[in-house]
Amino acid sequence: MLESGCKAVKEGMLEKRSDGLLQLWKKKRCILTEEGLLLIPPKHPPPQEQQQQQPAPPAEPAAKIKELHFSNMKTVDCVERKGKYVYFTVVMAEGKEIDFRCAQEQGWNAAITLQMVQYKNRQAILAVRSTRQKQQHLAAP
Repeated sequence: MLESGCKAVKEGMLEKRSDGLLQLWKKKRCILTEEGLLLIPPKHPPPQEQQQQQPAPPAEPAAKIKELHFSNMKTVDCVERKGKYVYFTVVMAEGKEIDFRCAQEQGWNAAITLQMVQYKNRQAILAVRSTRQKQQHLAAP
């Protein structure tokens, strides 16, 4: 997402619940863009730094960076405030649910929801324009 020129809207730390049996909370460095959410292990260099430092091998393989693209995201759900944390779930199009938590004042759930809605609106506008262009093209003699 950052490679395609998307600017970062918000950066910081989020905790993601692991899929394993113990379901531990793991810190992830997150970059929210206009296209989606990047989840980066905290020891991993940022994607832009990685490109500049090509001779040095990365601390972890690039496969560890997860991209949650808005085109594959359905909703941001289940907001619960407990103690100092806000808990929320990102529901992906294929039904997978990813649990997150952050300090209440960080507002990650609201920022992700807002960017996702804006992304979906942009896609809907592009679809309408495309349909209109096709109709105009077919109607032209």
